[in-house]
Amino acid sequence: MSIEIANESGVGVDEGSIVSAARFALDRMGVSPLAELSVLLVELDVMADLHERWMDLPGPTDVMAFPMDELDSARRPDAAGLGPALLGDIVLCPAFAKDQAKKAGHGLLDELHLLTVHGVLHLLGYDHAEPAEEREMFTLQNRILADFRNARDEAERAALQRSTDDKVLGAVGLDEQKPAQHPEED
Repeated sequence: MSIEIANESGVGVDEGSIVSAARFALDRMGVSPLAELSVLLVELDVMADLHERWMDLPGPTDVMAFPMDELDSARRPDAAGLGPALLGDIVLCPAFAKDQAKKAGHGLLDELHLLTVHGVLHLLGYDHAEPAEEREMFTLQNRILADFRNARDEAERAALQRSTDDKVLGAVGLDEQKPAQHPEED
């Protein structure tokens, strides 16, 4: 799966973590591993311009999703058996998201993960214009985020355990135990 990320926002973020959230969401939704996605982080004024131009709404917003026009709308990118697909672009605005994160009581990166998953779902055809659609999309979004956090936490615990194990093995001289070498017999 090809996920390109470009940070033009002026805000330092863990780009790899955002890519991981996008990849996790795409995997969870069964999107082809050959799919391509672009994630762009922009400044407030750029997002405001996009928001007005494409949604006819004033001011910046947190996330926008731009599905590729070439994508066959009769088949969803998360349908089984699809080959490569250009999913589209997700545009995030970290400066806008920072205020939302503060109000929600979590960090900016958690907010950007949420917005990334939200954008992925939009690219896959999910919407929240109607109450039933909103329930479906937000339930799915929350499930994917919870699973992503659990997987991330488990990977961190496993890495910490490996590090601890390596230190213990090193302290007792077993960190680089090599097989005993026997002298060659003539």
